[in-house]
Amino acid sequence: MKTQCLVRLENSAISPLEPETHPVYHILVVDDEPQIRKLIANILTRFGYTVATADDGGAGWQALGAHHFDLVVTDNQMPNVTGIELLRKLRAAGRNLPVIMATGIIPKDELEREPSLKPAAILVKPFSKAELLRSVVDALEAAYGAKGRTARPKVR
Repeated sequence: MKTQCLVRLENSAISPLEPETHPVYHILVVDDEPQIRKLIANILTRFGYTVATADDGGAGWQALGAHHFDLVVTDNQMPNVTGIELLRKLRAAGRNLPVIMATGIIPKDELEREPSLKPAAILVKPFSKAELLRSVVDALEAAYGAKGRTARPKVR
């Protein structure tokens, strides 16, 4: 049975978004808001990704030290360790893991001061399922080449 979900596109039309068979990628979702964290994880899981979650940047950093991930999707405004601080720790450790910042407030000043912190994509909350999935596929493709491309969702 093929799974479908509905997404609202820019023109406000509703279209089915169908998952494709693709390599399994491991994604870490870091957000202090439980509903947002669960929603993002559910969307990514539904499309075949293996997903782990963390409730702030500190917990995300611990997860990154304990497990292999291909991509991180993180909020910025979080207690303890922000998304920018998590990204800074990754880069200081020499890890070029792609990061998608999914946040309500873009930290433009910090990103301009430290170009090495530039994430693979920035999604401004609220964002659509299609925007999330396209950003994930694009980030995986840029980081890992053509095999990331096989995960591109089909939008009709």
